[in-house]
Amino acid sequence: MRKLLYQELIEVRKTEEEAKILPKHPISLILHNIRSSYNVGSIFRTADSANIQEIILCGYTPTPPRPEIDKTALGATSTVSWQYIQSTADAIVMQKAKGETVFALELTTNSINYDEIPKSAFPITIVLGNEISGVDDDLLELCDFAIEIPMYGIKHSLNVAVATGIAIYEATQIYLSK
Repeated sequence: MRKLLYQELIEVRKTEEEAKILPKHPISLILHNIRSSYNVGSIFRTADSANIQEIILCGYTPTPPRPEIDKTALGATSTVSWQYIQSTADAIVMQKAKGETVFALELTTNSINYDEIPKSAFPITIVLGNEISGVDDDLLELCDFAIEIPMYGIKHSLNVAVATGIAIYEATQIYLSK
């Protein structure tokens, strides 16, 4: 075993044009009042690597172009479809009107495990909340379900970008499973 060289990775990398026309996994994200531009950039990069449908930025979530987003996104703002909608509630209603099942990534009294998303629920949208306060209660009421990532230590949450990566990769695996 050896680590692949940068040149070897470049030779198999898709171009921006190829990435834009590649069929996407039916997973969208709504980012509600994310404070950190670095978290937003990281989510873009993860969304590109998982080949998801789109990102909807809401509230005071920073939008591209911004140096801090670009630093962590590494070009993914050009390959992941995104839009800005001021109202997160409007974005959730819009996704539901398109036939998407909307999941909040949040600890609630009725959360299901992140690896128990039913395959029949796709296409899906995952709502990600503020780094401190999470997904607001009024938005939870608009969601179809809540999913949670189990916490085994003393902390009750993960960084929003880390949690996003876990959730969308598991959702991708569920979608691709036979």
